[in-house]
Amino acid sequence: MYGEKGYALVKELSRCVDSLPPYNTDLVNEVANEIKLLIEQNEEDASISTDESSGGISLLSTMRIRHAAIKRNLRCFMAYHYNRIRCLRTMRWEFGSILPADIKVNLSASEIEWFSNYSRSLAKYMRSIGEEGVNLAVDLRPPKALYIEVRCLVDYGKFELNDGSVILLKKDSRHYLPRSECEELIRREFSNI
Repeated sequence: MYGEKGYALVKELSRCVDSLPPYNTDLVNEVANEIKLLIEQNEEDASISTDESSGGISLLSTMRIRHAAIKRNLRCFMAYHYNRIRCLRTMRWEFGSILPADIKVNLSASEIEWFSNYSRSLAKYMRSIGEEGVNLAVDLRPPKALYIEVRCLVDYGKFELNDGSVILLKKDSRHYLPRSECEELIRREFSNI
């Protein structure tokens, strides 16, 4: 029956909600071949029904059924690939630019290429906005508080905040500071070690 293989693709993907199943090349090729076959049959019937020597035989209803099957297969095809790409995009944010080997085995060559292109464009974007002090890869969820409590472990001295105020960071003192400025201070101190 028409459209069963396309439905099997979507069903296979819906069974593995938490993980990405291996790319089913055989079933994808079968769906693509079924689509090509249905298109060829519709083209043949269209040429027969437009031929005047056929005596007015109308194959329009058969062609409509095949066309509906083609559209359904294409929708299943698109849903299968879209959900795999969406899962890959989520994995990029979870794992970074390098996928674990057990996940990479399940991908097709075009999916691996898409993942590397996505990682490159994301890195390029982060570099371009990194000059402004925004790093999208630091926290995937927004912080609960804009200020955090900081306890000084060493005498640092005077520290000027972005708003122009100056605070004295002495050993064992506690301060409530903006999260972004604390992250800068911690990075600077760790680079000196």
